[in-house]
Amino acid sequence: MNQLIISAATEGASPLVPNVWEMGVVLAGFAVLMYIVVKFVVPMFEKTFAERAEAIEGGIAKAEKAQAEASAALEEYKQQLTDARAEANRIREEARAEGAQILAELKEKAAAESARITAQAHAAIQAERQAAVVSLRAEVGTLATTLAGRIVGESLEDDARAARVVDRFLADLETQDAGVAK
Repeated sequence: MNQLIISAATEGASPLVPNVWEMGVVLAGFAVLMYIVVKFVVPMFEKTFAERAEAIEGGIAKAEKAQAEASAALEEYKQQLTDARAEANRIREEARAEGAQILAELKEKAAAESARITAQAHAAIQAERQAAVVSLRAEVGTLATTLAGRIVGESLEDDARAARVVDRFLADLETQDAGVAK
C-alpha cells in the first residue's frame, strides 16, 4: 500500500481531483438507485399515505356523522320527552275535568234523590194528615152526636142528620181557623 501511495504521488495526479470514471460509475449507480426509488418505493409510500389520509378523513367523517346522528337522536328524545310531558298534562287535565264532572253528576243525583225523598215524605205526611182529618171527623162526629144526644136527652142516631150537623160544625171551625191564621 505504501507503494501505491508513492506511485500515485510520483505520477503527478492529485488525490484531490476525482477520477472521471469513478464519478461516472457512481452517477450511473445513483441514477439506477434513484429510478428504483422513484418508480417503486415512492409510489408505495404515496399509496400508504393516501390510505392513511383516507382512513383518517373517513374516521373524521364517520365521527361527524355519528355526532350528527347523536344530536338528531338527542333532539328527537327531547321532543318525545316534551310530547310525553304534554300528553301527561293533557291526561291529568282530562282526569280532573272528568272527576269534576262525575262529582257534579253525583251531587246532582244526590240533590234529585233528596228532592224525591222530600217530596215522598211531604206526600206521605199529607196523606197521613188527610187520613187523620177523616178519622178525627168521624170520631168527632160520633162524639158530638153522642154528647148532643146526652144533652138533649134524645137519641140523635140518624146518620144523615148527624153527618150534616158534624159537617156544618167542622166547616164553621175551619173558617174560624182560617180567619185567625190570617
